Amino acid sequence: MKKMKTKYKIIITLVVAICYSLSTIRSHAQRVSGSVNEKTKEGKKIGLTGVNVFWLNTTLATTTDSVGHFSIARSAKSNRLVVSLVGFKSDTISITSESSLDITLRPEGQLSEVVIRGSSTQIDRLNPIQTEIITSKALAKAACCNLSESFETNASVSVSYADAVTGAKQVQLLGLSGTYVQMNVENIPTLRGLATTFGLNYIPGTWIQSIDIGKGAGSVVNGYEGMTGQINIELAKPDSREKVYANAYVNNFGRVEGNLNLANKLNEKWSAGLLLHGSTLQNRIDNNGDGFMDLPLYTQFNGIQRWKYEDKKVMVQFGIKALYEDRTGGQNQFNLLNVQPLTPIYGFTNATQRYEFFSKTAKLYQNKPYKGLGLILNGTIHDQKTMFGQTPYNGRQNTLYANLIYQSIIDNTNHQFKTGLSFLIDDFDEKYKNIALARREVVPGAFFEYSYNHLDKFVFLAGNRIDFHNLFGTQLTPRLHLKYSLDDHTTLRASAGRGFRVPNPLAEYYGNLVSSRTVIFTEPIRPEISWNYGTSLNHTFHLFDLHWDLMLDYFHTEFQNQLIADFDHPQIIYFYNLNGRSFANSFQAELNVIPAKRVEVKLAYRFFDVRQTVGVPFKEQVLIEKMMVSRDRVLFNIGYALPYDKWKFDFTVQWNGPRRIPYQPDSYVHTSYENMPIAMSPSFVNINAQISRAFPKFEVYLGGENLTNFRQLNPIYSANDPFGKNFDAGQTWGPVVGRMIYTGVRYKIKK
Repeated sequence: MKKMKTKYKIIITLVVAICYSLSTIRSHAQRVSGSVNEKTKEGKKIGLTGVNVFWLNTTLATTTDSVGHFSIARSAKSNRLVVSLVGFKSDTISITSESSLDITLRPEGQLSEVVIRGSSTQIDRLNPIQTEIITSKALAKAACCNLSESFETNASVSVSYADAVTGAKQVQLLGLSGTYVQMNVENIPTLRGLATTFGLNYIPGTWIQSIDIGKGAGSVVNGYEGMTGQINIELAKPDSREKVYANAYVNNFGRVEGNLNLANKLNEKWSAGLLLHGSTLQNRIDNNGDGFMDLPLYTQFNGIQRWKYEDKKVMVQFGIKALYEDRTGGQNQFNLLNVQPLTPIYGFTNATQRYEFFSKTAKLYQNKPYKGLGLILNGTIHDQKTMFGQTPYNGRQNTLYANLIYQSIIDNTNHQFKTGLSFLIDDFDEKYKNIALARREVVPGAFFEYSYNHLDKFVFLAGNRIDFHNLFGTQLTPRLHLKYSLDDHTTLRASAGRGFRVPNPLAEYYGNLVSSRTVIFTEPIRPEISWNYGTSLNHTFHLFDLHWDLMLDYFHTEFQNQLIADFDHPQIIYFYNLNGRSFANSFQAELNVIPAKRVEVKLAYRFFDVRQTVGVPFKEQVLIEKMMVSRDRVLFNIGYALPYDKWKFDFTVQWNGPRRIPYQPDSYVHTSYENMPIAMSPSFVNINAQISRAFPKFEVYLGGENLTNFRQLNPIYSANDPFGKNFDAGQTWGPVVGRMIYTGVRYKIKK
């Protein structure tokens, strides 16, 4: 407790001191803002997204947002502003005043189709939070059938199967589970609670417009749960430039899916969008011959209907989401017609129904673009029913979320702030065997976040929020971010902040329930609390007449309390609170280069050191490596495109280092943690590749994943005796199904 108070005092003192000193500074820096558009044949202006806006002969730059708006600080080195987008003629403007600009770009040449090309991944140059943006171009480099497959070419986020039966996937960032990452959809906390089990499969890839990956403690505006980072997914908008976007996909395992995005501009103020998804797999696959299906059979129907209204004073977006999914896994004979087994057959079933309502309302101030008032509302009903063999699990979550945000300036646009009120109700009801977990969280909160920007060279962001939790008392969440540009080519960032969350053990370790293990809670579970500290360096340089981008970052997460899931003893899962240290160190180095025209190369190395103290059941304290975390990972990606993206080729290699796994020989039973034997998985390589051919209105693609056909040969322990005491399907550390070949077609009609 004394350490926590000391950390609070340090953070609060630092924030107050810096805020006071900065408030005495009256910067004369000014900004230039405006919009970049293109003209349609009918003479209407449409905002262009992703336009590069920068001062000539500097690296001071920004890009336009989803409606074509931009804002950039004045440069002391240049007064010539360059506006550039591939497929359009660049424009260079001499700036002599601070009036708002209205820029219209003309298509380059007389091409019947305008091709816009940009980097597949970008670092947000102005954001003090280390944020990587995965663009739609990067998403198209892989099959990207859903969110879990959207990180194939990303070095920061890794995704793997949680077990060998259910098909559930889990994400890792900074060496820790995705449960410590705040997963937002358009700035609404979404993939949380019971949705952490299969939530990565609930967002189809064709719905995704971009993904922002923020590392470390994030902004306090969206909540207190982002302990190691924030991932925000932007979906296709109702006023998208693509009126129709359809996708069909099939792979050699028999998985088939179809997606349809519709966007319709109803009039000058109203637009409507419809996103539909359907997919299924009904082919029983058992490549390793262990008698269990390698992938579950499943069917999913998913849809969003959304509307948007915008005029000069207000913008409103609202909509409804609905999802139904059923899964069937287990032994090959399970649920087969006309099969009368002589012995019991182990089966897994899951049926999920999920419904959501959301709305986002913003009051606009035309003459004061820095000012805004917004209200976000979201309601969710999540219901799932599961059978693990002969054991039922039922879970239900009802959530209501509200966030009121006001933003403005203090004196001038160099001093900005956001403040507001939030309200969260979470109603959980879970039952597994004789375990009943039910709780109702009611959490009103308030936040304030201040930012200071000096010529985009130095950016300071400090915030704090206070939340009044009905079960666990008052919680403070201070967070601090700094960005400093040493020169036009080098940027340093640093961050520190606290995170808080209430764990959901059964949902978060769902895959480990596919076993004969007995679940034991040794004590009531308390909230998880952590402090995250990080620093990063981004540097651009020229070598061998090539442009290089280097990124280095290091983050340390220290837990004050953590839910420990202890699998080191056969036949038992112990859940208990941390008694000792638990921490995660993450280091990443990434190098990007364009060695030739239309060629992109990425090389990245990532190192994790993740340890936690175990031993509560035996009154011991042993600091040991966390299970299922690969210490080392290397990623290499190269992409090549012919002019106008007529042909595109992409190739990715991932090397995954060893990781600690449960030690469970038949003849050994743990009685203590002392001298505990350690088992490690082997390292392995994954190779993915894709080729695509574009035509005027559609694109055909062909690809493969895990082309080396590497498989964890025995992912299920004691598969021949699934109702015996040693059965365990939750020890998956590598690919289960082997090589996968897929093909598909994308069809687009632009407005």
